[in-house]
Amino acid sequence: MAVTAIILAGILDGLDGTVARLLKSTSKFGAELDSLSDVVAFGVAPAVILYLWGLQSLDRIGWAVSLIYAIAMALRLARFNARMEDEDEPRRRLGFLTGVPAPMGAGLLLAPLMLEFILGKGQISNFGLIVSGYAIFIAILMVSTFPTISMKAFRVKKDLFVPFMLVIGAILAGLFAKPWIVLLSIGALYLVSIPLSLVSYKKRKQQVDARR
Repeated sequence: MAVTAIILAGILDGLDGTVARLLKSTSKFGAELDSLSDVVAFGVAPAVILYLWGLQSLDRIGWAVSLIYAIAMALRLARFNARMEDEDEPRRRLGFLTGVPAPMGAGLLLAPLMLEFILGKGQISNFGLIVSGYAIFIAILMVSTFPTISMKAFRVKKDLFVPFMLVIGAILAGLFAKPWIVLLSIGALYLVSIPLSLVSYKKRKQQVDARR
């Protein structure tokens, strides 16, 4: 239930900005409040869930790992706010984000839990040190400067619209039938996309620099 709540928070986080713009009610205060709620929903809450699920046996190490992740989330969101109005930021200008975004970071952190939902109790949570290493890896990805894909910059060509909608429909159907398998697959594809995004970013940057 807790993991489902985090996923729901991620979906709502993707909608709140759009709704605010449609209602013409965007404000600096709202942006700051949004980031504060993101720290709780995608930083503190997932860290506590992970600790209670599989890191308690590590005692202080488990707390330290959970704290490192929560701090990384706060730093990632602080950096996002600081650069919010910087339209000349290289990655944003080329249609990329900097580091793994908050909702995806939370989803990736909770991937071991989803895997255990599939395999059965104790299959993953008994490997606390491995889970700790994975959590720190996700924390590093969030505060890194790696260019990552931005859905806001994603555009579907007209001739690919129907196949794209079929894929979306299949994903939605899969979420109802096998939610954890689908979510894990999305997370795995996202991790694979990071090095591909880096290559694409460098290529686009070279093209832009060559035009100057």
